[in-house]
Amino acid sequence: MKKLLLGVLLLLFMASVAGAVQTRLIVRARARDAKFIGSTMGGALVVVRNSETGEVMDKGFTVGGTGNTSTIMVQPQHRGVPYAGSSAAKFEATVDIDEPTLVTIEVSAPYAQRQSLEKTSTQLWLIPGKDVLGDGIIMEVPGFSVDVLAPQAHEMIRLSGGRLSVPIRANVMMMCGCPVTPGGLWDANRYEVAAIVKHNGAVSETIPLTYAGKTSTFEGNLVVTRAGVYEVTVYSFDPATGNAGVDKTTFMVR
Repeated sequence: MKKLLLGVLLLLFMASVAGAVQTRLIVRARARDAKFIGSTMGGALVVVRNSETGEVMDKGFTVGGTGNTSTIMVQPQHRGVPYAGSSAAKFEATVDIDEPTLVTIEVSAPYAQRQSLEKTSTQLWLIPGKDVLGDGIIMEVPGFSVDVLAPQAHEMIRLSGGRLSVPIRANVMMMCGCPVTPGGLWDANRYEVAAIVKHNGAVSETIPLTYAGKTSTFEGNLVVTRAGVYEVTVYSFDPATGNAGVDKTTFMVR
């Protein structure tokens, strides 16, 4: 009886496997108001799950470049005309399904700038054997990648003469790594970049940061007259798109 039961279960398993069809799905991550997130930013982690069971069906990183700037950012985009191109970063997932399956796609990016990492997700139906290729599924990742360069985390600074100027410096770029410069395609003059300063846990002031003469770099100065613990939160905001990015650091004054 046990052998018969095992035989029936084996047949059912083999029938299930035999009925599964390999189906391919291309996923891309595009920065809002910018280009595709690829290898130069560590890629985007893509996870494809069965929406009903939560099972991970495939996962991996987008690999490739940011795509053609003119095609993506300048030329009009027309319905039905692919615009990602062969150079734009992608992840090609392969799943085995034997019936129409609702899947959840999760994208986390940019992976090389973990302080700026954001997750976005969507759902769609996959039909066995019906590949989703070409541009595939394009997931929008909003925000800026902001990285505070100075002051250094947990830096200890001595106050001498009762007054000290502390430089604040940050790298601000699009989530795809696209450069921010005055008058450029991603115009530094259009973005609001500032540092919110807390002293011993209470907000003390907000300092505007201006373009530092180096691509994607902004700077300002904080005048310190008191000892204590300082927290600096640098943000970038684009009023036209709602894009925002944030990074923080702390330092101490004695």
